[in-house]
Amino acid sequence: MPFLEFVAGSISGALGIAFGYPFDTVKVRLQAQTLYRGIFNCVVQTYTHEGIHGFYKGMLFPLVSTGFSNSIVFGCYSNSLDYLTQSQRSRRSQGQPPSLVHVFNAGCVAGLVQVCLMAPIELVKVRMQGQATTSKYHGSFHCVATILKEAGPGRLFCGWQAHMLRDVPCYGLYFWAYEVTCNALTERGRQPDTFTILLAGGVAGVASWGCATPMDVVKARLQLSGAGGPTYRGFLDCILVSFREEGVRVFFKGLMLNSIRAFPVNALTFLSYEYLMRLFYPVDS
Repeated sequence: MPFLEFVAGSISGALGIAFGYPFDTVKVRLQAQTLYRGIFNCVVQTYTHEGIHGFYKGMLFPLVSTGFSNSIVFGCYSNSLDYLTQSQRSRRSQGQPPSLVHVFNAGCVAGLVQVCLMAPIELVKVRMQGQATTSKYHGSFHCVATILKEAGPGRLFCGWQAHMLRDVPCYGLYFWAYEVTCNALTERGRQPDTFTILLAGGVAGVASWGCATPMDVVKARLQLSGAGGPTYRGFLDCILVSFREEGVRVFFKGLMLNSIRAFPVNALTFLSYEYLMRLFYPVDS
């Protein structure tokens, strides 16, 4: 039943965001601002000036929405893969793992759909997290209302080009890396055990964020443009100005933090998703 893939994705996504949100806040601030000297300095300054609350700014909105986002990603991936392979979810237990090309393509489809639906929510999350020295927005819904009043509905999709270039190929890599790791560590015809799922999920997260970080930096800067960050005229202007002012290293800001955060968050996400699917489809066990 396709609906169950969306349910499992929603629950696993909410668990992942609850665990990894403080890391994500630090990552956004490092990428979009130059007032921090590194990860530790960002953590110390955030805690000193804002307390623990500073790491969870704007969390309620993405906590609910990321569950929805993850349900889209995992639901679209699973159903796209079934369509591409014309197989059932029990393919692994039957000793017929899907083609890795199909896995990558299904992941790209999931990333594309996710971007189309979630771009405004991602914008609000970044703007709330980026409020280190100002409090322009009193909450996520006030942020939406302010953006609509000041710039209109189109502004909610600011940074969509970078968002698309980040998520479409990287979700393909995400699921590809997960399947490759599971296949390498699991005997043919058997389901991956808990350790394998955790390791494969962590590897998938690190691999995808390693690929995504350059466009993640550009996306964060565009989404904070004129709202606590420098103002850019567009996608290419952001890339050129950032490169001219800070060099190529600017596009890897937050890479270490992304990797540190990605492993446990995605290990937990995949573990909860896989076990929920086994609960929903006990015949596959």
